[in-house]
Amino acid sequence: MKISAQFSRLLTLVTATVILCACSQEKPKADPYDQSKMDFKSPPAKITSERHQGPFAEGASLSMGAELKPLDPSPVKTVRLDTTHKIIEIASGVQFSAWTFGDQVPGPTIRARVGDKIKFSMTNRSDEVMPGVQFTAAPMMHSMDFHAAMVSPQDKYRSIAPGQTIEFEFTVNYPGVFMFHCGTPMILEHIASGMYGALIVEPREGYPTKVDREYVVVQSEFYVKPDPQNRKIGEQPLHVLDGDNLKKALSSYTVFNGTHNGLVKKPLPAKPGERVRLFVLNVGPSKTSSFHVVGTIFDRVWMEGNPDNQFRGMQTVLLGTSNSAIVEFMVPEAGQYIMVDHHFANASQGAIGLVDASGKKEDINDLEHHNMEATATPTDPVAVKGKLDFESKCLACHSIGEGKKLGPDLAGITKRRSDEWTIKWLQSPEKMLESDAEAKAMLKEYGGIPMPNQNLSDLEIQQYMKYFHWVDSQAAGSVKSTAAH
Repeated sequence: MKISAQFSRLLTLVTATVILCACSQEKPKADPYDQSKMDFKSPPAKITSERHQGPFAEGASLSMGAELKPLDPSPVKTVRLDTTHKIIEIASGVQFSAWTFGDQVPGPTIRARVGDKIKFSMTNRSDEVMPGVQFTAAPMMHSMDFHAAMVSPQDKYRSIAPGQTIEFEFTVNYPGVFMFHCGTPMILEHIASGMYGALIVEPREGYPTKVDREYVVVQSEFYVKPDPQNRKIGEQPLHVLDGDNLKKALSSYTVFNGTHNGLVKKPLPAKPGERVRLFVLNVGPSKTSSFHVVGTIFDRVWMEGNPDNQFRGMQTVLLGTSNSAIVEFMVPEAGQYIMVDHHFANASQGAIGLVDASGKKEDINDLEHHNMEATATPTDPVAVKGKLDFESKCLACHSIGEGKKLGPDLAGITKRRSDEWTIKWLQSPEKMLESDAEAKAMLKEYGGIPMPNQNLSDLEIQQYMKYFHWVDSQAAGSVKSTAAH
């Protein structure tokens, strides 16, 4: 009897413990990717002949530049991005016949949150003559392809003729940094001409970390050649799409945010100790990006911009064409932090930028509005290419008209040296140092640091020489280095 009572009490205790444990267990979280709770309902697209007037881009959710605006709280994002044909400057002196969304390259960035509805409209305004430009590419069919949408491509991504307007809507169901682009054949040509941009979709509950700065960095390639008709924009030669090199993936420029060295001349501002979030998208159309920031480590990397796809402590992020990532890092101390495609062939074509936390400017918050002093630019395409190569490869050690650095100021080089001497030096500096007295004296003057062999081709040397001769033909002091250094 006594044993039975003890057993009863023990059984009661065990039962209570089991019940208590069961009650204390957390309920399983809802699956954020439960497709039964996603919205796939979208009315048919509507195509009309009612043409948009006025601005080429409208919407509270749009950011027009690298700095990302805060999320618009409205659950419905009304977005208008019209297509245009216009001339853009992709590098100093390189005027390019581009096709655009919202009249800029890249197109404006759209920001939304999971569950938001995007109400999109677009007029094909490629038949409109842009102010100050009397010619550009002929009007043609265009369309819009949103990678963030889950819709019928045959309905929503239809091509429309000049003067037509398409309207459609969709709900964003997944978080990420998604590409949008023109989907009209040949798609390769439309993307390479500038028709792309980013749609950022935040998780429904927002990001798990807090940051001080948010910027968008879109990497892309340009394939250009001088206009066969020799047309000009002012004094500058017009450049058009190089279809042959485009198909071979032999790019002329690889850039961040649509401009060669653009984020060097116009850095992204920050302060020491701040946490920076970059939304990085590689739109290609054909190259892979190895995105890296010199001087810091990515504390968090969310592949495709989705926090569920998290890596910690990464040095470089590998992004194929149309891949993306959100990278976060802390700025450890004052300085300029170089953003670069660590595939350095791409960096040499202009895929480079700065996060500027140096504090050297009058107001660090005004860095994004800082305009560098205008400098003269050559009009000869060969000299233009030499100028761009010089700015990409040589500014770490040399200047133009701004004094000595690790090496000599190259303003006046064609007057100090013969072309024959300079060409031999560019071809093989190590051989010149073996026997040439002037080369040996220069090595001694600059601290015994030899110039490395850049393995320049004959064409590249020709471009450098053309640029140097152009510099020395200008008024003294009128030409200076144009990239930040």
